[in-house]
Amino acid sequence: MRPVRDLGPLVMNFIRGVPISSLDERLPIVVTVAVDAMGGDFGPSVTVGAAVHYVRHNPDVKILLVGKSDAIKAELRSHKVTSSQLEICDASQVVEMSEPPAQALRGKKDSSMRIAINLVKDGVASACVSAGNTGALMAIGRFVLKTLPGIDRPAICSALPTTKGHTYLLDLGANVDCTPDHLLQFGIMGAMLASAIDGTERPSVGLLNIGEEDIKGDAVVKQAADLLRASNLNFYGNVEGDDIYKGTTDVVVCDGFVGNVALKTSEGLAKMVSGILKEEFGRSMLAKVAAFVAFPVLRKIKKRVDNRRYNGATLVGLKGVVIKSHGSADRYAYECAIDRAVREVREGVLERISTEIEQEHGGLGAAPTSTQQSRA
Repeated sequence: MRPVRDLGPLVMNFIRGVPISSLDERLPIVVTVAVDAMGGDFGPSVTVGAAVHYVRHNPDVKILLVGKSDAIKAELRSHKVTSSQLEICDASQVVEMSEPPAQALRGKKDSSMRIAINLVKDGVASACVSAGNTGALMAIGRFVLKTLPGIDRPAICSALPTTKGHTYLLDLGANVDCTPDHLLQFGIMGAMLASAIDGTERPSVGLLNIGEEDIKGDAVVKQAADLLRASNLNFYGNVEGDDIYKGTTDVVVCDGFVGNVALKTSEGLAKMVSGILKEEFGRSMLAKVAAFVAFPVLRKIKKRVDNRRYNGATLVGLKGVVIKSHGSADRYAYECAIDRAVREVREGVLERISTEIEQEHGGLGAAPTSTQQSRA
């Protein structure tokens, strides 16, 4: 669906004699997001609440709540809200969190997840957000939307907090076995995502390896490093696991097996440290007093590493913006996932990836595009 512009400011400034061409780029664009309201551990109690709060603060965004209409209406009534920015799209089926992807793809064509993705394909929505079954979301997304030209496999990409801000890590589990060319494509997609969302002119890209030296790693990683080095990307070189949270590079590339292990290990470590802190600060009255004194610092630390702020992994490489929210996300975290979808649409992530992939396939002798000229 083509973006709809608010014509009010345009008309008023035309009356004042201000040239239309000078105003066009500043006009707000309405983005429509299809939300799988039934997905995740909590369903409408989280998804609908997050949507209600988001549209209240974003008058240029419309959200299509896809799912069992009775459940969605009941949740909307509990929030005492009626808004033209919220619309219900009925779906009779729900993809369960433990359901095999093939079963969800073939047997649940009227599921909230499938209909939400169909809305993107049909141009009714610009993006889809779901907290449902990751495997099913990827399978349905790939079957319905297909991949962008030049992309063999979509990847799961998410931002992770670092000492310098955040970095993008991909793939996080969609592709266990990858070729060197797949890793190159991941690098391009991750760099374009970082460039669009963060405004970084030439994001640095690192290849996750067991050492920084070029001789380290298996044959696939070594060949991928050669491809990345010869590409138009700002390739940093090999990075190690600790470089992820140091923020050594803006993007870290790896296959889905390594990325998923790294992510789950990090989540486990974060939970362990949090549990230890609570346990130690509660051991004695003196420890509780120390916790009270340290509370302002602990609160700031928690805010910096709060995983809810980074909720929303992109299924990058599809012909449509699809965002996967964590299944256990609360309303704040789910709202962050909706915001990521809106930002990717506004910043033209798909177009940026397509342009870069086309240039990469054009070879070293191809003339640079306007986008690449601006980066030079």
